[in-house]
Amino acid sequence: MLSDSEAAELLSFLTPSTRPDVKGQATEYLLGLSGNRDGCRFLRSKPDLLAALFALISDPSVAIAKDSYHILINLSADETLHQVLVSDVKVLPVLLQKLLDPEYLFSDQICTILSNLSRHEKTCKTVFKVLQEEVGVAQLVEIFCTEGYNKKAKLHYLGPLLSNLTQLPEARNYMMDKDRCVVQRLLPFTQFQASAVRRGGVIGTLRNCCFDHAHHEWLLSDAVDILPFLLLPLAGPEELTEEENDGLPVDLQYLPEDKKREEDPDIRKMLLETLLLLTATKAGRQTLKDKNVYPIMREFHNWEKDVVVTAACEKLVQVLIGDEPEKGMENLMEVEIPEDVEDKLKQADIKEQEELEKEQEKMRQEEEEERRKKNNDAEGTDKRQEDGLMR
Repeated sequence: MLSDSEAAELLSFLTPSTRPDVKGQATEYLLGLSGNRDGCRFLRSKPDLLAALFALISDPSVAIAKDSYHILINLSADETLHQVLVSDVKVLPVLLQKLLDPEYLFSDQICTILSNLSRHEKTCKTVFKVLQEEVGVAQLVEIFCTEGYNKKAKLHYLGPLLSNLTQLPEARNYMMDKDRCVVQRLLPFTQFQASAVRRGGVIGTLRNCCFDHAHHEWLLSDAVDILPFLLLPLAGPEELTEEENDGLPVDLQYLPEDKKREEDPDIRKMLLETLLLLTATKAGRQTLKDKNVYPIMREFHNWEKDVVVTAACEKLVQVLIGDEPEKGMENLMEVEIPEDVEDKLKQADIKEQEELEKEQEKMRQEEEEERRKKNNDAEGTDKRQEDGLMR
């Protein structure tokens, strides 16, 4: 790493008045340094360097500004730098104001930095506080939902940012304020084909909102009607009976033969987890049963190949076809579990996770072996054809 005198010299190259070529070399060096853990930890101890670097996001040279943003993305990916960036360098107000500019070239980089900084609860609280002071969640959602808001940026990483923010009760309360119509605006993005990042961010947001069981009836009511938006990505082209179709929400009835399911297994798992959260209350379980969710899950289970997603599906199916909990235990989120039972359940979860990982590894090895066999067969065919030509 750099000595104190070398760090001081590097700092002198990061001023606005420095020649562009010298500044460019300095930012290139910092970019390399930020690409590894030791480099990030070194920079954590140099807030004056970080502050000078942050000032260069406004440099007239696009190349220098771009390098500066990439360094900040690398640094924000390291949790140990979050407090330095937020409290010492104070990056949030500047980044949020630039995000509002529909002509700004580096808005996608800003979205990534904000998403990184909001991953962990402590810094997420600061991000939410400054966001409310500088921009407001309403404006953030407006930007996210406005197609082509910024012609120079896609803004997909606002999805994970919203998901991270909703780990906080105060952000969830805002999202589910019945007078604001926020959550309803996000629902169509559960099937946004142009970006798995945006899709996953919205579904993560909806999942977090469903941790608040007091809102379940409202979310499932006609005022929001969340269920079709969670089910449609999991539904396929399989033919259901007339009776099964008639019991489904209208949007899921008689789907076309070319209907495709969500392709990302992590997103499929989040959708299933969101549905499972909605079954925590008696009213939620009854709604999912009345809306005939089981046939969709049955066909999905037959189709799904990922063992972790299959396990999540089986948990949901068990609730859908199982008996109702005894009186006094209808709300599964409020049931008090004895400490010894909770420990056993945690151990069972750990064991189940280990078994799923073993199953995944076994499937991976089988696929690898199958691929190798096909390659060997293809090479053998090519060799025989070559021998035939030579003869």
